[in-house]
Amino acid sequence: MDYFTLLQQIKQNDIPSVLFLYGEENYFIQNVKRELEIQVVEKNKENISTYDLLETPIDEVITDAETFPFFGERKLIFAENPNFVLSRPQKLPFEHHLEYLERYVHSPVDYTVLVFIAPYNKIDKRKKASQLLMKKAVSLKFEHIKERDIHKWIHQFGKIYNLQFDQEAVQFLEANASVDLHLLENEIKKLSLFLGAERFVSKQVAEQMLSQTVDSSALALVDAVISRNYEEALNVFKELSLLNESVIGLLALLAHQFRLILQVKLLKQKGYNEYQMRNQIGGHPYPIKLASQRERNFTTDRLQSIIHRLAETDANIKTGRVEEDIAVELLLYDLITNE
Repeated sequence: MDYFTLLQQIKQNDIPSVLFLYGEENYFIQNVKRELEIQVVEKNKENISTYDLLETPIDEVITDAETFPFFGERKLIFAENPNFVLSRPQKLPFEHHLEYLERYVHSPVDYTVLVFIAPYNKIDKRKKASQLLMKKAVSLKFEHIKERDIHKWIHQFGKIYNLQFDQEAVQFLEANASVDLHLLENEIKKLSLFLGAERFVSKQVAEQMLSQTVDSSALALVDAVISRNYEEALNVFKELSLLNESVIGLLALLAHQFRLILQVKLLKQKGYNEYQMRNQIGGHPYPIKLASQRERNFTTDRLQSIIHRLAETDANIKTGRVEEDIAVELLLYDLITNE
């Protein structure tokens, strides 16, 4: 079973008595929780209980699960952080009596939906508790999405919000959107609200509406250096400050952009085409395409000098030799005015 199948099953009120959700992608888990609350308890929020198994023994959770609900016909229990599925669980001031769990999952009551939420990337499948939950409960692992899968989620959210994207808009979103599904859905929801009755998303609309991201601002800084526009560079830096991006983080982003441009330039000199460069460098093709356009504005020596200057500024800030804001202003002035 996958995420969409489970959601559909819950919406049809075909809900398992025991669920075991594990993995680090919070987006999926929160959506499953929200749908369960709607379908299981409706408006009877008193019938929802949440336990942290780092603070509460499993015995108490099972006792609650077996207690008939005071309001309504069903109750919903979330049991979070079941560290007994880990290979090296942290020591707790109490003991989990897992025989309670074993007895319950073999014969769960029909008026309780019990959901174990393990926000761990890896569980120890050799553990008896892990085997028990994976065999007797409906279990799903929710992993962070990969960059290569962003386009699938753009189209998936497009279906949810009844939007269609042209190819350039998808490429722009892939290159600039976060792999955080909460943020990605929020941006596409904003596009839907902005367009109103119009349902088609062009690249121009995507660029106009999407929140300024840290990565796109770093690209804007690169472009300001290329165009030797010191005022624009300072404005972008101030925008980044409003996004609470640290100066050290900003320098790292700039260094990443210039290293990518240098990599592309060196590979071009060896005769690589864009497809070969993508295989060599890895990552999404759109930033590589942009780097391929930008590298024409720099010599190899100039790029190496910029990367060295960024590293030098980073060291000066970390050692306290120069205040952060002054260091960045001097850096930008140097990058823009010097050949």
